[in-house]
Amino acid sequence: MTSPAMPTALRPHSPDDARLLRASLIAVWLITIAASLLECNGQSLALLRQGGVHSLPLAHALIAAGVALDAALALALIWRPGRAAYALAAASVIGLTLTATALLPALWLHPIGPLSKNLPILAILAVLWRRAP
Repeated sequence: MTSPAMPTALRPHSPDDARLLRASLIAVWLITIAASLLECNGQSLALLRQGGVHSLPLAHALIAAGVALDAALALALIWRPGRAAYALAAASVIGLTLTATALLPALWLHPIGPLSKNLPILAILAVLWRRAP
């Protein structure tokens, strides 16, 4: 249920709105999976090295764990959308954002905004959570 205090622009007004928001999040996680796998020995590895992870087996394990988490979140949003899935996704985004901030705070200043993009993702999750039965 939406709150009257919530700005109208943020209220999903129909099930189609909620589906569109959910589909956009699913796309984010699926694209992240593909990028992580395609760049396993490229950008993914480089980011981990910049963050202080220099062991190749550990880096690959962290990438695999990230892929597994992204897959679990995407599947939860596909098959079990609801407050639990949205809360789990939000907790994951917050946890990963805090971890990335601790390891690579300069990502907040990156022109593409890899961490700042998590703010609208959290907003979408909050809207979906509030609207879920």
